Amino acid sequence: MSRNRAAVGRHPKGFALLATALMLVVLCPASASASPDTLRRGLGNMMMGPFDMLLAPVQGIYTVSRNLEEIDDSEAVRIGYAVPGWAWLTLLDFGCGMIRVFTGALETIPGVVLFASESDVDPLFDPVEDARALFEWDNPLIEVENPWVYYNPVVAPFAIRIKMGIDYTRPDY
Repeated sequence: MSRNRAAVGRHPKGFALLATALMLVVLCPASASASPDTLRRGLGNMMMGPFDMLLAPVQGIYTVSRNLEEIDDSEAVRIGYAVPGWAWLTLLDFGCGMIRVFTGALETIPGVVLFASESDVDPLFDPVEDARALFEWDNPLIEVENPWVYYNPVVAPFAIRIKMGIDYTRPDY
């Protein structure tokens, strides 16, 4: 008798979970439609985010040196700022690289589901699009408007914006 109660008790929870998942699947694509551009941006963020994390110490040094040139403080303040500033900026850039990977995964899901749609989703993490980076390369595949290239799922992972070592403290809006 207790087995039957336990089995009956599980069904409402499972049904509620299934209904919630079904509503999310049905309603989310209607409110957030995607395009190959969203898929490409999501894949690019997932692939380039780990490089942001690896280059975080270099970007931290670069940002500290640029900031020290732009401020008019005493020599003691400049020396006292350098080490904790570098540590703070390195951790900030590392954390933003992790967020870039996470947002890339979030953008890839609707990008895959609605690959052939004509609309686009705004970037979830704007500094990736607008900020300077240690290394940028204008991938020629991004500009190709040939439908065979634009909608080709084999080409999409290679038609990404190559941007590594992003300066997350200073987006160029």
